[in-house]
Amino acid sequence: MYKYVLKRIAFLIPVLIGVTFLVFSIMSLTPGDPAQLILGEKATTQDVNALREKMGLDDPFIVQYGRFLKNAAQGDFGRSYTSKRMVFNEIFQRFPNTLVLALLGVAVSILIGIPVGIISATKQYSLIDSFCMVIALIGVSMPNFWFGLMLILVFSVNLGVLPSGGFMGLKSLILPAITLGYSSSAIITRMTRSSMLEVIRQDFIRTARAKGVKEKKVILKHGLKNALIPIITVVGLQFGGLLGGAVLTETVFSWPGVGTLLVDAIRQKDTPMVLAAVVFLATTFSICNLLVDILYAYVDPRIKSQYSK
Repeated sequence: MYKYVLKRIAFLIPVLIGVTFLVFSIMSLTPGDPAQLILGEKATTQDVNALREKMGLDDPFIVQYGRFLKNAAQGDFGRSYTSKRMVFNEIFQRFPNTLVLALLGVAVSILIGIPVGIISATKQYSLIDSFCMVIALIGVSMPNFWFGLMLILVFSVNLGVLPSGGFMGLKSLILPAITLGYSSSAIITRMTRSSMLEVIRQDFIRTARAKGVKEKKVILKHGLKNALIPIITVVGLQFGGLLGGAVLTETVFSWPGVGTLLVDAIRQKDTPMVLAAVVFLATTFSICNLLVDILYAYVDPRIKSQYSK
């Protein structure tokens, strides 16, 4: 198991290098001058050119990227162009908000997705099954930002019962958590249904029923337990995606998380902040995937034996 974990961590290094190279290339091609941004619109051309030379912005692209990798390897991702603070200090300050939102989103998706998926599988080809699949299809197809705007329109603008954005206590979490959770629950519902249908057709399920085991126990103890592997995969990927990809939802609801910090940094061409945020989110997503793989070993002993080889 330890060898497997170390191998996965080693594979993370080239992934991060590739991601940072891509982002660094995009940021260098986008219009805007960081030196002008730092000094302001009233700065003279001489001052801007002097600062560009001091920051190394006139160096060739490969030289700038090499300097970034050298500093990053030492744990120095630089300071934000706008706030002048160390970029990771700002990211760590915002990350708890993103983590809370992602946890609530996953909780909503699990509470909806797994029960609905089980019901749909046990009622295959019924009206209930068809209704559940239609709702799941809508959830998969509907963009998060549009659904979030519709929730704001109904519950904030028309009814006035929930805040439309910002951080104003626990009520501020309800709409963004539902927005994230609904789309994720649709994916979990479909996966749970598919996995449960495959399991409940197995011989050991028929044997359990033949022995007189209650149907509820057959489904939950024997069926769901053996159907968990693909469900865990989807839940883990959804959680990692929410940590690294809830950018649009955070922007729609003005949630003070890493997503809005990244969007603001892109708008202001704050390259150090963008690179640090991307590295942080990519690392977080990879760690979530690794934890999911490790969790497999505790759900299915057969997978643990494969890790030990």
